[in-house]
Amino acid sequence: MSPALAKSVEDYHKGVKYLHESGIQRVPKKYIFPISERPNSSYTINGKPKMSLPIIDFSQLHGPNRAQVLDSLSYACENYGFFQLVNHGIPEEVIRSMVDVGGKFFDLPLVEREKYMTTDMTTPVRYGTSFNQTNDGVFCWRDFLKLVCEPLHDVLPHWPSSPSDFREMAIAYSKETKILFIKLVEAILESLGINVTTKNKTQQQNDDVEEILKEFEDGSQLMAINFYPPCPNPNLTLGMPPHSDYGFLTLLLQDEVEGLQVKFNGDWVTIQPIPGSFVVNVGDHLEIFSNGKYKSVLHRVLVNSLKSRISVASLHSLPFNSIIKPSPKLISENNPKLYKDTNFAAFLEYIKSCDSTNKSFLETRKLT
Repeated sequence: MSPALAKSVEDYHKGVKYLHESGIQRVPKKYIFPISERPNSSYTINGKPKMSLPIIDFSQLHGPNRAQVLDSLSYACENYGFFQLVNHGIPEEVIRSMVDVGGKFFDLPLVEREKYMTTDMTTPVRYGTSFNQTNDGVFCWRDFLKLVCEPLHDVLPHWPSSPSDFREMAIAYSKETKILFIKLVEAILESLGINVTTKNKTQQQNDDVEEILKEFEDGSQLMAINFYPPCPNPNLTLGMPPHSDYGFLTLLLQDEVEGLQVKFNGDWVTIQPIPGSFVVNVGDHLEIFSNGKYKSVLHRVLVNSLKSRISVASLHSLPFNSIIKPSPKLISENNPKLYKDTNFAAFLEYIKSCDSTNKSFLETRKLT
């Protein structure tokens, strides 16, 4: 390998913020997607390039409109795989501080950020670039910091200590999103008919639901802080390629810059950010758990030439060593089991050896 080529490879692995700050005028060949995969004007729906997701008002779940909200939640998970969550109860200060401190981390000199760079997907902290930089043939225009959040007392010493308030803000945010996730799981179980509140519910049924919720309380949480700097040729590349999330639910916090696109009725549609809200999406594990009723949907990220964008994804599921399988309560003679049992280890092995974009892993879990 020539010295010039070796240096270009090294530069790719330093991330896109490094490339942006170096003043490049054109996207390097390594980031140029095939023509069929590039963003284009075909992501319209009914002539409009943007779409509003179903909006779930979380505060209404605990009042007289609970049944209607659960119906809306079920409809969103079945037909969109996504919804916007408003009035969720997480203080505005916690949300704003997480976005701010995430931005400050990416403003650190590269020598500081590089301390956390590794290709080991099992480490508590991982700074990297692209989607899966070990396997990616084409790189995408994203840098990220991933934090394992459970068990907090074990992983916290590994989290970045700079900026000085990073750990404090990230702890507050991770705890708040975990509480919100558990409340959402309760509502989702009820929307699936598993946790229905009735006077006739038996003690065994109560115990079953409590056992499920306890598993989620002890479950996995991974936080990914994503940074997308301005790109000189946003029409040639993507911030993230089409993919589905492997977990149960993802709670995504965005800044005001558009970028997230969802596959809906065969088209890519841009999701308009709602300040202070979360975009919540069904993950592969929930599709499996619901035996296919709720859909884990493809999504991707566009970049632009003018503004950087930050998002914070909080991915939640059962513990890493748990078996993910369709709920027995949703399987019957008329609704047979559609997915194989799986676990996190199987997912890790898959993404180490295969293309983990699109819904390729979930496809391998299907029985029919």
